[in-house]
Amino acid sequence: MAEETSKVAMEKIVSLCKRRGFIFPSSEIYGGLSSCWDYGPVGVELKRNIKDNWWRAVVQERDDVVGIESSILMNPQVWVASGHVDSFTDPLVECKVCHLRWRATELNSNKCPECSGELTEPRLFNLMFKTFMGPVEEESSVTYLRPETAQGMFVNFDNVLGASRRKLPFGIAQIGKAFRNEITPGNFVFRTREFEQMEIEYFVKPGTDDYWLDYWVKERFNWYINLGIRKENLRLRQHGKDERAHYAEDCYDVEYLFPMGWAELEGIANRGDFDLVQHAKHSGKSLIYFDEETGERFVPYIIEPSAGVDRSALAFLIDAYDEEMAEGELRTVLHLHPALAPIKVAVLPLSRNEKLVPLAKQIYTHLRRSFMTQYDDAQSIGRRYRRQDEIGTPFCVTIDFESLEDNQVTIRERDSMAQIRVPISELDKILQAKLKGEAFDTQPLWAVRQK
Repeated sequence: MAEETSKVAMEKIVSLCKRRGFIFPSSEIYGGLSSCWDYGPVGVELKRNIKDNWWRAVVQERDDVVGIESSILMNPQVWVASGHVDSFTDPLVECKVCHLRWRATELNSNKCPECSGELTEPRLFNLMFKTFMGPVEEESSVTYLRPETAQGMFVNFDNVLGASRRKLPFGIAQIGKAFRNEITPGNFVFRTREFEQMEIEYFVKPGTDDYWLDYWVKERFNWYINLGIRKENLRLRQHGKDERAHYAEDCYDVEYLFPMGWAELEGIANRGDFDLVQHAKHSGKSLIYFDEETGERFVPYIIEPSAGVDRSALAFLIDAYDEEMAEGELRTVLHLHPALAPIKVAVLPLSRNEKLVPLAKQIYTHLRRSFMTQYDDAQSIGRRYRRQDEIGTPFCVTIDFESLEDNQVTIRERDSMAQIRVPISELDKILQAKLKGEAFDTQPLWAVRQK
């Protein structure tokens, strides 16, 4: 039986991202750098919107989670205590013919996938990027680019507890870059050597950890649905005992149906007390929690929802991508949830007429105080609509010659292409309502998916 895959080919997503300014190959004019990518003008807005919506859901709208931003470079002993120095490895094999290297766990035979040559015996390869701090490259100056953001939250547990005056259960959230020297990165931005994480470390009393794991699995699964991903393209998968990380009491993956098949979008793990115990042992600093109400002392257990910003962006792009016939031609459109759309409103004068442009610029200047807004007066109005459809802009505001007489403009909705005429004086208020899903004549696709 063939493996189930997304209906959207990855090639189409990569092409759209390059053409419309979502994602470019890094240092492309020099031939690029393997598995490194730059986010363009609309891509950086999509990425920022994903992070903002995550932060709003897990920090701003809660009273039990606070945020931090820890350093990328940390004391090397952090990675000794966490086990990364000794055991953060993948089995590496090399083709004896073409000398390409592969992660052994991803191969189904002992032949090279590229040339069918014979492979070497597996050897362990540490995934951390090593560097040196200071002017002398010697063993005592070795440090690492962090392979995850989690350890920065564990070592700050006591600091945050004292500064925030929180009681268990409470969490620490962080968004930040991480680096892994992957043997076989690929599938566009799905697996890269430099990536961005959105992580929560939620500290709970032992014995309540099963409840909180279930709670966070449901919370994180629904977050994607609430932002427009179709439920049939998501699933939960519990790790078997033989595949869990050594520290994990239990673990679930939120998986998405990518073009290459079902793959992890986010992991939610019960890490037990492993991390705080290890850091207490190696640092000599007590990380025991004192419960003032019960008088108990214990090392908290940790529930960790860990999501990738880049993988999330890829999933939202794939799920929103659609091709359909409209007005006799093929229309490519991104049905992005308005909260994620890079541009919320496009202002489009019908032409570059000397009377229309001043009014259009005036409306554009006003709207961009409230929304991420784009002004476009190049080529025909139909071509401009299609450009905005391709980057997922929910609404286009068109200024025509009648606008000069009746002080009204036309709002065009992306999904249905329906148009309504509204007073300029009410434009800001009407757009605010429409971006929240209110006052639609027809239900946009992103709103239907949330039901």
